[in-house]
Amino acid sequence: MINHASASEPSRPVLVSYEGGRGTRVGILVRQQVFDLAEVSATPRYAEMSEVLGDWSLVKDLLRRFDASATNGTTPLALAEVRLLAPVGTPGAIYGAGANYADHAAEMARVNNTVMSGKRGERSWHFVKSSHSVVGPDAVVKLPEGASSVDWEVELAAVIGRQGKNLSLEEALDYVAAYAVSIDLSARDLSRRVDLPEKSPFRMDWLSHKSFDGACPIGPWLVPAEYVKDPQQLDLALSVNGETKQDSNTNQMIFSLAEQIRDLSARITLWPGDVVLTGTPAGVGSSHGHFLRKGDRVSASVAGLGVLEVSIEA
Repeated sequence: MINHASASEPSRPVLVSYEGGRGTRVGILVRQQVFDLAEVSATPRYAEMSEVLGDWSLVKDLLRRFDASATNGTTPLALAEVRLLAPVGTPGAIYGAGANYADHAAEMARVNNTVMSGKRGERSWHFVKSSHSVVGPDAVVKLPEGASSVDWEVELAAVIGRQGKNLSLEEALDYVAAYAVSIDLSARDLSRRVDLPEKSPFRMDWLSHKSFDGACPIGPWLVPAEYVKDPQQLDLALSVNGETKQDSNTNQMIFSLAEQIRDLSARITLWPGDVVLTGTPAGVGSSHGHFLRKGDRVSASVAGLGVLEVSIEA
């Protein structure tokens, strides 16, 4: 049941980052055509995704009113003519939700011989991934040196579009600009420095575990938040070489996206361009002792957001 989302064109205008012969640009994708956002808006700074997200209140109105037949004489490129890049550009910060699906928390507890309570009275828990680990659609990811247990995790990614601090649960989703599909690649065997004693405070290694080059595929495009009726009712799935590994729904999250944004903003100011990875369901490789190998093809989908595919370097 992997076909939760279509790899074809989205039903409404979405934002892409692309390479089409003039360097990296931001575009509006509609009907298999890519329109240069800076040109159609007559706003040169919109060639940079950071500027687009920083002006989100204006850009979302532009997307809502966009008419492909009236674009200031701009000539679009066919989608097949461009190379799609990570739509978020280089994000500000990436916050990953740990153990945020009950079934995944349970499977990881079995693997690690730990206890995952997931009580609703607790607050959500996040780690940080390097923004430089981000790659886009059809990227080729090289397995990190010395790793033999690189795992897959499909996730709903939420991109922040407004600066926010100490946000309430009721207002939290108002700060989301757009959504995308993400894959949180994790080098399980690099998460601990096995040459150090178990009780050493330096034994854990989250940098090697979560932030190696290519560890954060995001794409294929950004879907404005107003097009997503309920981020807690989205099917998501992941396959490796065509074999379904994960198949679930965001309604299985322990902490909703709104709760996560509330909790994050209580600890740190959220900025336009920040990305929240909302957790992954059961079905990761470590639960069965199966991991990514050279030449594997990983395909992840979230309903209404498209399909994100990457390959492991052969």
